[in-house]
Amino acid sequence: MEESILKGKKKTGRTGMDLWHIFVLGVVRMGLELNYDRLCDTANHHTLIRQIMGIHPVCEETKEFALTTIRENASLLDDATIEKINEVVVKAGHQLVKKKEEKLAIKADTYVLEANVHFPTDISLLWDSARKCLDVVTDLRAAYPINGWRKIKFWYKDLKKQSRILSKACQSGGKTKEHQVIKQATEYLRIAKDLNEKVGQSKEQFYKMVNSPMSFAQLLSLDYYQNMLCKHIDLVERRLIKGEVIPQSEKLYSIFETHTEWKKKGKSNNKVELGHNVLIASDQFHFIVYHKVIDHQQDAELAIPLADSLQMLFGENTIDSISFDKGFWRPENKLALQMYFPNVIMPKKGKKNKEEQEEEKSKIFKKLRNKHSAVESNINSIEHHGLDRCPDKGKKGFVKYAALGILSYNLHRLGLIVMSKQVEKTPPLRKAA
Repeated sequence: MEESILKGKKKTGRTGMDLWHIFVLGVVRMGLELNYDRLCDTANHHTLIRQIMGIHPVCEETKEFALTTIRENASLLDDATIEKINEVVVKAGHQLVKKKEEKLAIKADTYVLEANVHFPTDISLLWDSARKCLDVVTDLRAAYPINGWRKIKFWYKDLKKQSRILSKACQSGGKTKEHQVIKQATEYLRIAKDLNEKVGQSKEQFYKMVNSPMSFAQLLSLDYYQNMLCKHIDLVERRLIKGEVIPQSEKLYSIFETHTEWKKKGKSNNKVELGHNVLIASDQFHFIVYHKVIDHQQDAELAIPLADSLQMLFGENTIDSISFDKGFWRPENKLALQMYFPNVIMPKKGKKNKEEQEEEKSKIFKKLRNKHSAVESNINSIEHHGLDRCPDKGKKGFVKYAALGILSYNLHRLGLIVMSKQVEKTPPLRKAA
């Protein structure tokens, strides 16, 4: 943490937080699924957590942390540093529970960590783009008054009203549905195009008047939201009026979290999730030894890179078995992994030949395949350590949030082991006569 946070910084005497405070509050935030307001309250008023932070409740009652201090300092930890700390935690856990010559049994699977976005439609994303254009114009007009926006509240009201009418027309049935959708979409696009033209004219005036870095940053955000407005005007027109099928590569699922992916895992409930796949590898002691946020890759593409990463982490001849579900299966994957590990459990998709049937009926295959389900339990646990939905912004924040959640889970697992060891050492109480 000193290398990543303090390197190249001078000691100015400015109030802040110790590295230990940053670490503790980061883990507490994930373990209790707190937002920054509740984390601030916990850091200032929770006696036990203050003691863990090294703040004595009697001598240092006046030491309190402001919300901004916590939020800005907690964000200093980067994902690479968190992963290094996580390696230390896992090694410490293995020293407590792993026998000297015991090898690891790895189980790997993916799940979707959701981004903090609403369900996207072209209609709602067009409304998001329009209202954000109006928000930025309102802020800029407070510092640089320009004419032509006397009815800015009417723009909000008119756009929202028409987006609701169009959404209702798309959801309803009836013989005239197609006619109604085209009619309402045409009106919605007319208002959006008028707004786009008006924003473009006002933007030229603002560029001539702006004289501060903050206002210039607001103008850049206005550029972005206007581009999003133009993009979704085009998409709504092509889809609802011209009847085109929009290619996947042209779609966006959020104008705020543009990295978001549309994920459909093929489960029985047919559920759609918006976020990213996270690859999880856990061992027989329920530590998560490896994780990675995945970008636009299928499960079958992850098996060999995972094997390389595990070999770098633990070295050769330290892993006895590795198990996957059918989603990871490819003939070349299995052949490559068998060069790394003695036992590779990778059930085949589709029809099996005689050799494959015999292999999957063997005792060792059945035993390890049955144990593979423990990774689902690990995934459920990390979802209760904050990793069901990511509130942090941007792809960088998403990756860091995932790493901190894994660290929180592993620390709790280590704590449970330490407590169980202490209970074992405690002499049994004498029964009453």
